[in-house]
Amino acid sequence: MPELRIEQVAGRAGLRRFLLMPAHLYADDPNWVPPLIFERLQHLDPARNPFLRGIDIAWFLAFRGDRCVGRISAQTNAKHLERYADATGHFGFVEGENDREVFAALIGAAEAWLRQRGMRRMAGPFNPSINDECGLLVEGFDTPPSMMMGHARPWYGPRVEEQGLAKARDLICYDFDVAADLPPAAHRIIERLGRNPDLRVRPLDMRRYEEEIRTVCAIFNDAWADNWGFIPFGEDEARYLAKTIRPIVDANYFAIGEYRGEPASMVVTLPNLNEAIADLGGRLLPFGWAKLLWRLKVRGVESGRMPLMGVRREHQGTARGAALALGVIARVRDYHRARGRRRAELSWVLEDNEPMHQMIRLVGAHAYKTYRLYQKELA
Repeated sequence: MPELRIEQVAGRAGLRRFLLMPAHLYADDPNWVPPLIFERLQHLDPARNPFLRGIDIAWFLAFRGDRCVGRISAQTNAKHLERYADATGHFGFVEGENDREVFAALIGAAEAWLRQRGMRRMAGPFNPSINDECGLLVEGFDTPPSMMMGHARPWYGPRVEEQGLAKARDLICYDFDVAADLPPAAHRIIERLGRNPDLRVRPLDMRRYEEEIRTVCAIFNDAWADNWGFIPFGEDEARYLAKTIRPIVDANYFAIGEYRGEPASMVVTLPNLNEAIADLGGRLLPFGWAKLLWRLKVRGVESGRMPLMGVRREHQGTARGAALALGVIARVRDYHRARGRRRAELSWVLEDNEPMHQMIRLVGAHAYKTYRLYQKELA
C-alpha cells in the first residue's frame, strides 16, 4: 500500500481540489448532494464573505500515492476566542476513506496546526463556523441533507472518536409535514395570539428589506445569546445574509412576531436548494443555471428549511412567548402549504435546548437526523 501523506493546500486552485475531494467517497450513496463548486468557492472567499473575517484557516488533503483519500480544515476564529477566551480552535470539512490511518493523519495535522497557534482545545466540525454548516452526521444517513446541512458516511463518527474526540453537543434536526394539520394544542395557543391585541404576526416588509433583515438578526442575537457556542451576527454579516438570500425568497418566507408594536420573535425559511441541485453534479455550466432557475422559479421545490427561529429572551417562558413562537411558525407554514410544499426541515436545535424541542414537537415535527460536535483537549 502506498505511503500516506498530508499536504496543506492554498489558493483558489487548492481550495477547488479540497472541495472536489469527497465526490468519489459518495459514488454509491444516492443521498449525497454534490455542492455547487462555484458557489462554494465564492462562499469561502473572505474578501466576499464577512462571516469568514477573523477566521484563520488551513486546508489539508490526505493522499495515498496519487489518490486523494481524505480532507480536513483547521481554523481559529477570532470572534469565538474574543467571546469565550477558552483557547479553543476548530476543525471542519472532515471526509475520508474508511481507514483509521487516514483519520489519524488528518486529525493529527489539524491538532498540530492549532497547537502551533496556542490552542489548548479542538472542537468541531465547523464548516467553518457555528453560523455556517456544522456538526457531523451520526444519525439519519438514509435521507438527503437539507441546504446548508452536511452529509457523511456512517464510518466518520467512529473514526473521529477513535482519535480521542468526544461528544460536546448534539444538534437535532426535525422533519415537519407541512401538509398535515397542526395538532389541537398548537391551534389553541395560536388562537390565543389572535385574541390578544398586543400580539401581531406579519411578513417581512420588502420595501425595508435590509432594515428588516437587521431586525431578524437582532432578534436572533438576543434569543440565542445564552446558547452553547453562540457567535452573534454583526452588521456586515446581516448585509451579506440579506444580499445572499434575496434572489430565492419573498416576504412570506419570513415572519416577525410583534408585542405591542416591537419585534419580539422571528422565523426564516428557505427553499431547499439541495432538492434543486441534487442532479447537477456540482456544476452550473453548461445547462445547470437554466435547470436551477426553472426548478426554483417555475416548477418550485417541494421542501424547505427553517434555519433561524427565535423569541427575545424577555418573552421566553411566558404564554405570550409561546404564542409569538407558534404564530410565526404557523404563518410561514400556511404560506408554504398553500403553494404545494410538502415538508420542511426545522434545524438545528441544540440537544439541551428543551424549550425549543417542546415547541417544535408541539407543531407535530419529529426528530430524524442528529449531527454531532466533538471536542478534545490538546496536550
